[in-house]
Amino acid sequence: MKFYTWQEYRCAYETIPGDDSPALLLIHPIGVGLSRHFWQPFIRQWTASNAGQKIYNLDLLGCGDSAMPRRAYYPRDWAEQIAHFITAVAQAPVIIVVQGALLPVAIELMSLSAAEKVAGLILSGPPAWPLMTTPTDKWKVNLAWSLFDSPLGNVFYRYARREQFLKSFSERQLFASADDVTDEWLAMLHQGSRDMNSRYAVFSFLAGFWRQDYESAICAIQQPTLVVMGKNASTIDRNVAKQVDGDGTNANKRVQDYLTHFSNAKGASITGRNVMPYESVEEFTKAVQLFIDQITVTSR
Repeated sequence: MKFYTWQEYRCAYETIPGDDSPALLLIHPIGVGLSRHFWQPFIRQWTASNAGQKIYNLDLLGCGDSAMPRRAYYPRDWAEQIAHFITAVAQAPVIIVVQGALLPVAIELMSLSAAEKVAGLILSGPPAWPLMTTPTDKWKVNLAWSLFDSPLGNVFYRYARREQFLKSFSERQLFASADDVTDEWLAMLHQGSRDMNSRYAVFSFLAGFWRQDYESAICAIQQPTLVVMGKNASTIDRNVAKQVDGDGTNANKRVQDYLTHFSNAKGASITGRNVMPYESVEEFTKAVQLFIDQITVTSR
């Protein structure tokens, strides 16, 4: 593990050796106990497959071993953190691999000057399309944050980091099979949520600061993009779930929603639900390898 400074904050990352053709830069999801350690099964599989590319695995501000200031975190904040890493530390082209609803961070990154060094994007289980185009009212977001950033939020976080809750939530909302909710997964969440200051990143996500209309920004992205969706993908938002999950919409339709709006995208649906790099790591790794091989050949 190494550190770099962004603004006045100490931020953690690890480098998995490989060649620079180009390197993968991993963006972990936000949730109780989540950090760069989310990517460990993928990193093990990637290394075992002799794929070649170097990997940069970052802890976002407020998570893991990075600083955890008490503040609201917006996608733009994390995008600027990653942009600084690309220009000051990596100093070479990267392929962004982003999990789930952290997609807005990648989208914000593509509007910054560091986007010139982004050779491609891989979206793992992105949100249902309506979530990417329907902003939440600002007053609702601010009200939610004020409740989270209070003694009530403190009590809620202590409840949410209990193993019983984490196991139940993972089985109901994240994994296609309850058997895949392993002791390793639960231990990771337990360890990652011990510092109560980790709640601010989680609460920023739950408050909905990421819920904006990104359609035009997505349409402007020119880099090659891979959209990987789980065949059993689901949506936590109840209103959107009625639109998307409740009407028999399948993974292929979810993928197509993105392919229609990204100008240079390919899609794949694989086994799993919402956390394929963890629950379907072999299939996910193969999909990533195939995509990288294709864009590497095209760029020659």
